[in-house]
Parts: sequence; structure tokens; C-alpha cells
Amino acid sequence: QVQLVESGGGLVNPGGSLRLSCVASGFNVSENGVAWYRQTPGDERRMIAGISSVGDVVRYADSVKGRFSISRDNATNTVYLQMNNVNADDTAVYYCFARYLIIPYWGQGTQVTVSS
Repeated sequence: QVQLVESGGGLVNPGGSLRLSCVASGFNVSENGVAWYRQTPGDERRMIAGISSVGDVVRYADSVKGRFSISRDNATNTVYLQMNNVNADDTAVYYCFARYLIIPYWGQGTQVTVSS
């Protein structure tokens, strides 16, 4: 059974840092691409970072490029999103996503709120 479980969200000050985790089960993150999306009320879910299964190719949305970093730990089957220098526009629910055997899977989401 494929499952994605996010954690690490919370309240962070502008300019601060936060690291989100996505623990996968039912497939290996070393063999499957994983992405992070985020969504604010009234808006669609948008991809902000992704890491490929081959060659660790990463890509980022322009809005987070240079501030966020995606990585994975194959030993713990976890994908991370390191968020640095956050601002109010980063406030959202963050979701982990993977497509395994053509079926899309989402985590339950973790709330990130940037506020002083």
C-alpha cells in the first residue's frame, strides 16, 4: 500500500527556515520521482519542487528557486524540502506527491504559516 506522510510544518518567522519531511511507504523514493506542491485557500495546488528518480535531477518553481531545496534519503525512504528565507507568500499547505505505476498519490498535507 502506497502512502506519503508529511511532517515538519508549523509557524515560522519571516526570514526563518523550516524543513519538511515526506516519508514514503509502498515504493522506493530512490526509484521514483517525488515532488512537493503547495496550496493556499482559493488557489490551485502548484508544484514547487521535484526530484527525479534517475540522476537526482531537481527542479524548482521560480517563486522558491534559490531559497528551497529538495533532497532525499534513500535509507529512510524520505524526501525533504528545506525552506530558507521564508516570507508570507510561502504560507500554504504543503503536499508530497508521487506517481507510482501511473497512479498519483498525495500526502495529507502539512500547514506552514509564515508570520511574526
